[in-house]
Amino acid sequence: MTWRLGDLTVNRVGFGAMRLPQRGTAFDRRAEPRDRGQAIEVLRKAVELGVDHIDTAAFYFSATRSANELINSALSPYPEDLVIVTKIGPGRTPQGEWLPLATPEQLKGQVEENLRQLGRDHLDVVNLRISGLDDLSAHFERLAELQRDGLVRHLGLSNVKPHHLDQAQKIATVVCVQNSYGLGHHPEQDDFVGVCGERGIAYVPFFALAGANQEAGTSAEDDVVTEIAHARGATPAQIRLAWTLARGPHVLVIPGTGDPAHLRQNVEAGELNLTPDELTRLDAAHLNGG
Repeated sequence: MTWRLGDLTVNRVGFGAMRLPQRGTAFDRRAEPRDRGQAIEVLRKAVELGVDHIDTAAFYFSATRSANELINSALSPYPEDLVIVTKIGPGRTPQGEWLPLATPEQLKGQVEENLRQLGRDHLDVVNLRISGLDDLSAHFERLAELQRDGLVRHLGLSNVKPHHLDQAQKIATVVCVQNSYGLGHHPEQDDFVGVCGERGIAYVPFFALAGANQEAGTSAEDDVVTEIAHARGATPAQIRLAWTLARGPHVLVIPGTGDPAHLRQNVEAGELNLTPDELTRLDAAHLNGG
């Protein structure tokens, strides 16, 4: 199961690095730092298991750990087929406080920071992540300039709406859209998933494992997911990932974990084919859970 990010081909199950710096998200300054050796072990194991798509960002860091630095330490010199996807737009102070969204003029500095931390001379894919922008044209034009300068190979978008994709595609080729989405989680994104498929653009959800629980407590799909998982001898996480992948051949997943056992389960979810009946039940729970 593969898809294309421009001229780069990746397996549809990738790895998200947000949780590498510490337990929980990289943004909780009270969280316990993750053991450095364990984080490096998980990254190397991911590549051994066939993961060739890693999602990261310079703003994924804790007081003592940086996701980009861990990736560099664990995997450099990088395998030729490894695709590292970064994102720019947000920024944080060294103390972890969020900064205002970068201006178009500040994007080059963010690209260069990712290059420095990862030890690369170019970035494979850079997602422009926006917040509060109705028109991203000026930002995306600047990112397209960095692509023409050779600092970036392919461009993507994160945290966007359909009209943002229209704006960006008038400026340069968009190879992926990365939004918050999963089973029972933002079902209003369903149509946008379809739009991306029609245009041959990868749709890469984050929080695909969390479902609505990530933001809203318990949700309607939990019982169905658990029931199907037990019947299939799988974990609920594997069922969630398999459902997400079934949304279309252009849908990729980037689950993150610091646990080698969970990593293997996530990768194996790519081989789990749900039956039409299971998909029907999960689709209904998706809509009810939202």
